[in-house]
Amino acid sequence: MQDAQPPRTPPTPDLTTSEPAQSPDRWTDQRADQGPDAADPQRRSLAGAFASVQVPHDGTHWFRRLLAYSGPGYMISVGYMDPGNWATDLQGGSRFGYTLLSVILISSLMAMLLQVLSARLGIATGRDLAQACHAIFPTGVNVVLWIGCELAIIACDLAEIIGTAVALQLLFGLPLLAGALLSALDTVLVLLLMQRGFRYLEAFVIALLCVITLCFGVQLVAAAPPAGALLRGLAPSPDIVRNPQMLYVAIGIIGATVMPHNLYLHSSIVQTRAYARTQAGKREAIRWSSWDSSIALGFALFINAAILIVAAAAFHATGHQDVAEISDAYRLLSPVLGLQVASTLFGLALLAAGTNSTITGTLAGQIVMEGFLHLRMPPWARRLLTRGLAIVPVVGIIWFYGNSGMNTLLMASQVILSMQLPFAVIPLVLFTSSRKIMGPFAISRPVAVLSWLVAAFIVGLNVKLLFDTVMGQG
Repeated sequence: MQDAQPPRTPPTPDLTTSEPAQSPDRWTDQRADQGPDAADPQRRSLAGAFASVQVPHDGTHWFRRLLAYSGPGYMISVGYMDPGNWATDLQGGSRFGYTLLSVILISSLMAMLLQVLSARLGIATGRDLAQACHAIFPTGVNVVLWIGCELAIIACDLAEIIGTAVALQLLFGLPLLAGALLSALDTVLVLLLMQRGFRYLEAFVIALLCVITLCFGVQLVAAAPPAGALLRGLAPSPDIVRNPQMLYVAIGIIGATVMPHNLYLHSSIVQTRAYARTQAGKREAIRWSSWDSSIALGFALFINAAILIVAAAAFHATGHQDVAEISDAYRLLSPVLGLQVASTLFGLALLAAGTNSTITGTLAGQIVMEGFLHLRMPPWARRLLTRGLAIVPVVGIIWFYGNSGMNTLLMASQVILSMQLPFAVIPLVLFTSSRKIMGPFAISRPVAVLSWLVAAFIVGLNVKLLFDTVMGQG
C-alpha cells in the first residue's frame, strides 16, 4: 500500500515568464512562447495607449531619454496636489503652524518609494497592479480590494468636485451647486485629449502643473516665512501622535499625499512607452521611469509644503488659526500678505488642480475596473458613473448646509483615502518583493524591508485613528 501523498499547494503564477496561470479565467489568451507582454491586446492595461509613445534607444543622450520617459510621473504627481491636499494643508498650517511640515516631507518620501515600486511592477510584469491582484488573489479578496479602491476613487472625486466648484465660485461668482454639476463635463475634455494621443494628455497636465507651481511660488515669496521656523517644522514632533486633533489632520495629509489609486494608475501608464520588452529594455525603462516619478513628486512636495507654509505664515502667525475653509483663505490671502493678486493666484491654482485631478481620476477608474473585473466600459460612461456617485453627497451637503459643510466633507474624503491605503500598499510590496512574480526585477532585501516598514507605518497610523475615533478622542 502506497503512502498517501500530501496535497500539493498550487504555485504562485510567475508573471515574468510564459507560464500561464492555473485559473482558466486569469492570464488567458497568453501565448506560451512570448510571455505576458504578448497577451491579447484587449487584455493590456490601457490597450489604446499601450506602447504608443516612442523612446530613443541606447546611445542617445541621457537628457533625451529622460524627456521621452517623462510624463507618467507628472500625471501621478497631480494626485499629490489635488484640492484634497489644499484642505488638509491649509488646516494644518493655520491651526498648527509649521509643525506638520515634517508630515508632508515624510509622506512625500514614502510616496516616492511606493511610486517607484508601482512603476517597477508594471514594467517588469507587463501588468498593472489591479491585473496582478486579479491573477494572484482569490475572487473574494479581489472583490474587497476592488470595492476599497472604488471608494478611494469616489473620495478623490469628492475633493475634485468641491475644489472645482469652490474655484469657479471664487473666481467667477458661480453658485456652488452649479459648479459641482458643471464639473461632470470634464469627461469631454479627457476624451478629446485621449483622441489626440497620450503625449497630448501629458502635455496638458504638465502645463497646468506649471501654472500651479508659478502661482504658489509667488505666494511663497510674498509670505516670507522665517527660515528657523521652517527648519524646526521639518523635524518630526511627538505632539503629532499625542494630540488627537493634530493626528487626524496628519493622517488626512498622508491620505491626501499618498493616493491609493495612484499606485494602480502608475503601474499602467508607464507601459505607454514603447521600450523593448526584453530584460535589458525593461531594466532601462525602470531606471528612467523611477527618475521621472521622483523628480515629478519633488515638485508635488514643493506645492504641498508651499500651501502649508503660506497658511502658517499668513494665518497662524497673524491670529487666524481658525481658517480652515478654502473660501476663507481666498478672501484673507491678499489683505494679510499685502499682495493684491495673491487671492486670484490662489483661485487659479485651485481650478488648475481640480481640472488636472479629473484626468487622472478618469484613467484610474478605468484601470481599476478593467484590471479587477475585466469589465470594459467606454471612458465617458465610466467617468460619468464615478462622477455621478461622487456628486450626490456633494449636492446633498450644498443643498442642506451650503458652504459650511464643504471643508468637513473634504477632510473626511482624505481620511477615507488614508484608510484605503493599506489595501493598495500591501499587495504592491508583496508582489515587488517576490522573485517568483518579479523574476530578476524583484527589489533587494534592504528596499523590501524599508517598504514593509512604510506599509506598517501606514497601517499603524490608521489603527491609531480608528482607536481614537471609537474612544471618542478624535
